[in-house]
Amino acid sequence: MREHENIGSGMKANYHTHTTRCHHAQGTDREYVESAIRAGLSVLGFSDHSPYYFPDGYYSKHRMYPSDIEGYVASLLNLRKEYASDIAIFIGFEAEYYPKYFDKTLEMLAPYPYDYLILGQHFTQNEIGERDVFHGGGEEALSRYVDVCIEGISRGVFFYLAHPDVFRFEGEDAAYERQMRRLCRAALDLHVPLEINLLGIRDKRNYPNELFWKIAGETGNEVILGCDSHDPESLARKSDLWMAENLIRKYDLKRIEPMAPSPSGGR
Repeated sequence: MREHENIGSGMKANYHTHTTRCHHAQGTDREYVESAIRAGLSVLGFSDHSPYYFPDGYYSKHRMYPSDIEGYVASLLNLRKEYASDIAIFIGFEAEYYPKYFDKTLEMLAPYPYDYLILGQHFTQNEIGERDVFHGGGEEALSRYVDVCIEGISRGVFFYLAHPDVFRFEGEDAAYERQMRRLCRAALDLHVPLEINLLGIRDKRNYPNELFWKIAGETGNEVILGCDSHDPESLARKSDLWMAENLIRKYDLKRIEPMAPSPSGGR
């Protein structure tokens, strides 16, 4: 179940929070919790970059190590108990969908009591030997990105799609619209919300992309705000929220404030 939230009512739930275990964030787990409470959040979901199963000893340096999972989960379970009267804490992972290796990754995570996954696709297909979305490309590369996102959300294991407009596109608006309308339509049909990413606003990145959110508004997608915090003080900053709310208003987007996922006891 989800409750529609009025524009301008602030932010009560954030499910996109990183920790130092991904090697490009700062601050202790406790500092994130206390910052979220100060910001007025009632729900804080941690979703650090998931470890991933890769063959032949390959390891990407922008995610936690498999050996970090146990400490990550234990820390958040302890904080959940300690701060139970102040904020609801949920345990998640931000994961790419790499078709070759995803099932093995789910097997690796299965023993741990996490609550949800969000899809944050940073490569056009699998990570090894593939172009990342920040370097982008033309319609062919964008089509590959859209294909893998649609395949990922079709698996039925992702809570929502993070920064769907992250791809740095180099081409005509008509081509961008053709591909991204496919993604928005698939997300609508699968009842998967799309995230307006506040890190993109904070860092003045190429996203949020206004053309994407125009398409999402026309398609009727549900949207969720995600802080994508890599430091505690970036949680629910008012300036980020105001800019996101302007985007929501401009394109008549259906912002939702999701109900917290129920603890799953693993997948």
